[in-house]
Amino acid sequence: MALTRRQKQVLDFIAGFIDENGFSPSYDEIAHGLNLASLATVHKHISVLQSKSYLTRGFNQSRSVELAPKYLQEHRRPKPIPEIPLLGRIAAGAPVEALEQRETLNFADFAGSGDTYALEVRGDSMIEDHICDGDLILLERGEEARDGDIVVALVAGYETTLKRLYREPGGMIRLQPANSALRPILAPASDVRIQGRLLAVLRKYK
Repeated sequence: MALTRRQKQVLDFIAGFIDENGFSPSYDEIAHGLNLASLATVHKHISVLQSKSYLTRGFNQSRSVELAPKYLQEHRRPKPIPEIPLLGRIAAGAPVEALEQRETLNFADFAGSGDTYALEVRGDSMIEDHICDGDLILLERGEEARDGDIVVALVAGYETTLKRLYREPGGMIRLQPANSALRPILAPASDVRIQGRLLAVLRKYK
């Protein structure tokens, strides 16, 4: 479904606010920034954008509005993918002689078919798969996945999560965290929409 001019203004304001501040705007800040008359108007626009899969939001949180993968796929222009020198291999077990090589690593190698996008991880539900809070994940957009794949899934139309996917008897889907302290999410297959499959994890230490 196409966006109206006002819906696009709301979406662009939220994206710009997150880029500038690193967190989501409150409803008050959205209303003030766009000169909207009431919070009810803001709520209406957010609900419509959520129904169109451009936003997700939590409940009982003042800054719960998040950009959904669909927005990132359609509105963020990809930056040129650089090449960096690949100089050899390094031992993580017994030491080996370091031999310099002359190759390059092109991050397009991780981009699959090119229909690829990145998200920043929030939380520690996948920490036992070495995916930590603050990591960047590279995903291939698509609605197909095999059992055991790590996917971004939209649950019941409003909650987006990163989990391993398993199909269970009775038409159920189990979204399994990689954290022994957390329980899996069980939902009817009709309530789960796969939005991408994990390709790579990037972590910056500085």
